[in-house]
Amino acid sequence: MATKSTEICFLCGKTKLEVKRMLSGKFGCVCDECISDAYEILASEDEESIDSNVQLATPSQIKAHLDQYVIGQDDAKRTLSVAVYNHYKRLKQDKKSDVEIQKSNILMIGSTGSGKTYLAQSLAKFLGVPFAIADATTLTQAGYVGEDVENILLRLLENSDYNVQLAEQGIVYVDEIDKIARKGENTSTTRDVSGEGVQQALLKIIEGTVSRVPLSGGRKHPQAECVEIDTSKILFICGGAFDGIEKIVHNESKSNPIGFGADIKSVCLTDTLDLSEIQQHDLVKYGLMPELIGRLPIVTALNPLSEDDLLRILVEPKNALIKQYQELMEMDKVKLEFDESALHRVAELAIKRNIGARGLRSILEKAMQKVMFDIPDMANAKRVVITAGVIDEKEVAVVYGAKNKKIA
Repeated sequence: MATKSTEICFLCGKTKLEVKRMLSGKFGCVCDECISDAYEILASEDEESIDSNVQLATPSQIKAHLDQYVIGQDDAKRTLSVAVYNHYKRLKQDKKSDVEIQKSNILMIGSTGSGKTYLAQSLAKFLGVPFAIADATTLTQAGYVGEDVENILLRLLENSDYNVQLAEQGIVYVDEIDKIARKGENTSTTRDVSGEGVQQALLKIIEGTVSRVPLSGGRKHPQAECVEIDTSKILFICGGAFDGIEKIVHNESKSNPIGFGADIKSVCLTDTLDLSEIQQHDLVKYGLMPELIGRLPIVTALNPLSEDDLLRILVEPKNALIKQYQELMEMDKVKLEFDESALHRVAELAIKRNIGARGLRSILEKAMQKVMFDIPDMANAKRVVITAGVIDEKEVAVVYGAKNKKIA
């Protein structure tokens, strides 16, 4: 143990009288200033190691990855690829630069099942960053029954194993953003705690602020243990279907004809809306606050999926549904085949029910239930063929190898 006469920092050579505090150890002393410097160095190295975990791929590489999992939506994939690339370049920007690059959050507009959530998930997985999904319809203004907006950040923190620095480089996807639109343009005497109140609560965390997140979740409590998260580095992607917005766009773009020679058909709203026509002022009229729209400067549209798109989704992606079912059957040493009529029927039903790609699995699950139930008990089964009749539950699948048995 060092004596008072030899209390000199072995790193910088200062004596005890020259520093605030000197810590003595078995082999010497170290001053508080050197400890502070060492802590800053280690902290910066940890931050750099986290930065290196984010794969800074080029926009073309990001899109190429998305192409393996998401069919169609090329415009949306290009927009997302460029936006994400620029966002993570912003995080790696030299701190000495005089130019401050602002964060560019993203708003995706598209019908149910068009791939909004899946695009965000695929992005986060490729980049290797924490990802959290939140449903805007479950949120309410602070102080009211429901979830606080800060609970979104808690999910991200949980997915980061409570590593705050890692969470601060994650991606948050807020779904059903259109459902928190204001109920109307007129001022109401009652507080809209699940609409405009949620929009106001989202403003700060989307733009960037240091938010206190209760680790216990739920409502904030003065004595609750909280952790501070800087949201300025978190990329927010919001998505919504915006049902009915075509009326706003058409009313803006078309005038009402008057007179005997007027073309009445021109004002019909039966025309399909090109979602790329939607402007920011249309979103404000729909019920989103201008301040919120301003914090979502990048707007991209996902077009409704056609039957051909749904057919490709069934068979082409790396984790295509048909490949998943075939893999499951392969584990029972049975080859599973779908004829063209079956695939077309699945796509037709998804379009008819207006459920998009999200509904493909539910259709297949129902049609395949009997097959998946009976096949494990058929020892000699070698091949199963699924037809359109099986999808409609009007026919039964034929199993080859088990004396051409039919599924009961």
